[in-house]
Amino acid sequence: MTYRRPNLRSITSISVAWAVGRLSGMSDRVERKEVFAYKCSLRLFLKDAGVEFNDVRYPYDDTWPAASAVLKEKGLSVTGRVPVLEYEGKILTQHLAILRYLARELGEYDGNTSLEKYFLDAVADVYNDWRIQWVNNLGNVTDKFRNEVVPDYYNVLGRFYAQQEGPYLLGERITYTDFVVYQSIDNDSQIGTLPPCGRSTHHFQ
Repeated sequence: MTYRRPNLRSITSISVAWAVGRLSGMSDRVERKEVFAYKCSLRLFLKDAGVEFNDVRYPYDDTWPAASAVLKEKGLSVTGRVPVLEYEGKILTQHLAILRYLARELGEYDGNTSLEKYFLDAVADVYNDWRIQWVNNLGNVTDKFRNEVVPDYYNVLGRFYAQQEGPYLLGERITYTDFVVYQSIDNDSQIGTLPPCGRSTHHFQ
């Protein structure tokens, strides 16, 4: 039997759950700015791919711990975290893994060769290392994060992007990793830690 790749663009039964929160304890410039869902890499990816989805949002406030517990109890999230994507009766979690899965299902947004796939995965790992630090600094940005972690992260990104001609990691072809890089740029901008950067950020902005 020949496997036929599903046409995600023709399926409307995709549901995605997010936590929508407001950053508190930041500068007045970003106070009350909702950033946890609206510019999420997965949301942007789905919109770029033309995939329709049901948008389920959970407020990231004092009700979130209870909502997170319910997600775990119902088997909707092993970790109790979001985003969570429900597709064809399957529950998908962890945003990087979801993005890779969708790229494979669509046959787009990924590398064409094993080496290209490795390259994108490597940059995604760099992003994930940054993201852990960013989450730890929400509400209380440390000097180390602002002056060491963030500049080093964007310097590394710049070296990766400089390896190809064009605005994206693989040149003219946007990939799932470019979406998470954009999310990191936007997230740092929201908390006032985005440094002056080179072409890797100018194109996204």
